[in-house]
Amino acid sequence: MQTQHRALDDKIIDLQSRPWQNQLLVQRLKKEKLRLKEAIERLKDEMIPDLNA
Repeated sequence: MQTQHRALDDKIIDLQSRPWQNQLLVQRLKKEKLRLKEAIERLKDEMIPDLNA
């Protein structure tokens, strides 16, 4: 039972640490998404002729 208790404790500690790791992953994905969005906008701007020119 003590072994099971320690195993459960380890699992709880692992699960408590995951939200932080997932948050970092989410932040990285959001930054990548923003980078892609900006790249798409730059390509669209290059394809559409400048109306002031």
